[in-house]
Amino acid sequence: MNLLKSVETTIASLVEGAFGRVFRSEVRPMELARKLAREMDAHRTVSVSRVYVPNEYSVWLSPEDRARYEGVEHEVIEELSAYLLEHARREDLILASTPVIVFHTDEQLTLGEFGIQAQLVRPEDQSEGVHPPPPPLEQEEHGKTMIYSTSARVGGPVEEAHARRAPRVLLAVGGRRLLVPPGGGTVGRSRDCEIVLDDVGISRRHAEVRPSRGGWTIEDLGSTNGVIVNGREIRGAQALQPGDRVELGSTEIVFELG
Repeated sequence: MNLLKSVETTIASLVEGAFGRVFRSEVRPMELARKLAREMDAHRTVSVSRVYVPNEYSVWLSPEDRARYEGVEHEVIEELSAYLLEHARREDLILASTPVIVFHTDEQLTLGEFGIQAQLVRPEDQSEGVHPPPPPLEQEEHGKTMIYSTSARVGGPVEEAHARRAPRVLLAVGGRRLLVPPGGGTVGRSRDCEIVLDDVGISRRHAEVRPSRGGWTIEDLGSTNGVIVNGREIRGAQALQPGDRVELGSTEIVFELG
């Protein structure tokens, strides 16, 4: 475990360290890395014995953000690709080829906004050592562009308005109370998760807590030990109420609204 943490820390330092100091863009390399990994996880394709993930990623940036990557774009893309390779290795996910990442400019995006389109593309030539082609894909499951925003100028007023009309969502773990982002987040051992828990019985990406029309829900993300709410193992998205007790591995969490 210590070795994995060391590798993960090293990659994070490479992506955010040298290149993060070159520019002051709202869209920073580590944020791109995390969201690329999230898109990889969100577009898994399960075959008989393997789990395939997208190997081509289009990143759409605002003109201002794209301009600030000038001179370091190639190096940043190499580090992002290395980050995805390591993420796939840790999660035992299969790539049809080395991750290909291409930056694009979208005039409709503002500073701090970016889009990611993930696609699983079969390589033309299957060289020795490359896994066989993945199973057929459903078009509606892949190729959609997800838009994110890290801009304080854009996100700040939205978060403030949300805070005024909705209570904070907290996960009480032992003597700690962990704040869930307004848009929800993943829970697990991975540093990429919004809520990180140190428990060997918890998967790297164990569950997701997110808002819904009726309140908040929790959903298992294919974890090894499952998710138990109030003594019952859940299937699919489960609505949460204040005071509900959630068990992940050997950790008990109490859902709170503050």
